[in-house]
Amino acid sequence: MIRRLSSREPEFLSVLDRLIAFEHTADETIERTVAEILANVRALGDPAVLDYTRRFDGLDVSAMAELELPPAGLKAAFDGLPDEQRAALEQAAARIRLYHARQKIDSWEYQETDGPMSGTRLGQQVTPLDRVGLYVPGGKAAYPSSVLMNAIPAKVAGVRELVMVVPTPGGRKNALVLAAAHLAGVDRVFCIGGAQAVAALAYGTQTIPPVDKIVGPGNAYVAAAKRRVFGTVGIDMVAGPSEVLIIADGSGDPDWAAVDLFAQAEHDELAQSILLCPALDYLDRVAASIEKLLPTMPRRDVIAASLSGRGALIQVGDLDEACRIANRIAPEHLELSVEHPRALLPKIRHAGAIFLGHYCCESLGDYCAGPNHVLPTARSARFSSPLGVYDFQKRSSIIEVSRAGAQTLGPIAATLAHGEGLTAHARAAELRIRG
Repeated sequence: MIRRLSSREPEFLSVLDRLIAFEHTADETIERTVAEILANVRALGDPAVLDYTRRFDGLDVSAMAELELPPAGLKAAFDGLPDEQRAALEQAAARIRLYHARQKIDSWEYQETDGPMSGTRLGQQVTPLDRVGLYVPGGKAAYPSSVLMNAIPAKVAGVRELVMVVPTPGGRKNALVLAAAHLAGVDRVFCIGGAQAVAALAYGTQTIPPVDKIVGPGNAYVAAAKRRVFGTVGIDMVAGPSEVLIIADGSGDPDWAAVDLFAQAEHDELAQSILLCPALDYLDRVAASIEKLLPTMPRRDVIAASLSGRGALIQVGDLDEACRIANRIAPEHLELSVEHPRALLPKIRHAGAIFLGHYCCESLGDYCAGPNHVLPTARSARFSSPLGVYDFQKRSSIIEVSRAGAQTLGPIAATLAHGEGLTAHARAAELRIRG
């Protein structure tokens, strides 16, 4: 069911590296299809989007206006939810908004007051993006939590217009997704999906305005489209399969650990679930819990394929070694399922999100704890961060130099410019010295 490894094995690190390796391989058929869709939407606009929506989603409409949902429709979806679902969405949204409000950064300046640089002001101006596109999966997969996690940070950042696209195959709309859009303050919603939706957001059409950045998850066609339009617009990331790494000391319930492994494995067959523990008997108990509980899982076939393909229970020498291995893996989600989790926290350098203690399962972070669930995968936590307010803000440097300051900075700039062979640069600085 799930492989067993030991860090004492001579080839352990090589085996581990092969296990965690994941590369975004380009499918030539998908790439050709996406390239054609992008080109057509860029050239034709609305007619191309309508054609692809008829072909792929079975929606035979004659105008884009029929695919746009008015704000009243979003509110109606919210009002029509069962009380328990509506309350859960409201509580999750409130917690996400409160957390992300702490991430907002302000503009700043300082003035030099002493010596020849007196009167020079330097600083940074922080401004939000004007317009952002949010892709939300539809059809078989519907994720209202993704709406909250992507839209709320954008609104906290001050984004003026948030345009959401969501496919509705056969006209089937998910009320939770629409309700989440209402709660998060999404401005416009279009019932389109796939590469054609990404193209419409990136290039604009007669109806859909072009955006500055596209965020949100999607299938292989959506991921390929996002890669291709990057540069014309910004994108959040091209995410790989979901991952969880659990560091355990043997003090937790093995059933809890097994289900936490399942929670990632049920995403898809390529998801990765790994547990590190120095206690062999605990690993044995977790393995037994997996065998016992797997038959009770509705998505047991997907879980089984994920655990057998990319999962592992690994015995390590001690918790320090577990932290070193965790930093090598740089997981999307890291659970410190130990008696004293904060003692390990300073030893962790690379992880998308860190969950401390036996009661803090990854699922809480996915939905309602507050931090963002859009996280770096495929070892990119070594250099990337969770999605946040900062992804919807940009920074402009501010430089104001006084006459006296130009006498000090001018010679420095001119000397360096001459050294680089850029005479016009040097003369621009020298003119300010004489002026």
